[in-house]
Order: sequence, then structure tokens, then C-alpha cells
Amino acid sequence: MIGVNELTAFFGWCTVINLAIYLFSAFFIIIFKSFTVNLHSKILGVDACELPNMYFKFLGNYKIGILLLNLTPYIALKLMG
Repeated sequence: MIGVNELTAFFGWCTVINLAIYLFSAFFIIIFKSFTVNLHSKILGVDACELPNMYFKFLGNYKIGILLLNLTPYIALKLMG
């Protein structure tokens, strides 16, 4: 059986890894915007003017997912333990 300490460590590392992925994605989209838009419009067949809105939705949904699925359980387990 997994204890509270192990679950706390698990959710802590999940939060760190997901935040790193989020920051890398946001950095890449902001700094290399033209390259990213051109690449994704060719690969996905989406109009280039629609992609910034899609990036905004992606980053927003990913951030909400990190907060709800990683950070919240981590904080709850820290309070319990």
C-alpha cells in the first residue's frame, strides 16, 4: 500500500514535470512564433490565423489541468501529512 509520503512525492514531481513542459511550450510558442505557426499549419492543415487562438486555449487548458490534477492533490496531501 502506498503511504501519504509517497503520494505527496509523486504529485510533487508530477507538478514539477508538468510545469516544466508548460513553460517550455509557452516559451517555444512565444519566442519561435512564426516557425511554430508555419510548422503546425503545414502538419495539421489549419489556417495560420487560427493557430494563435488554439495555442491560447491549449496553454490555458494545460494550466488548469496542472492546477486541478497535480497541484491540488499535492497541497491536500501536504496538509494531511
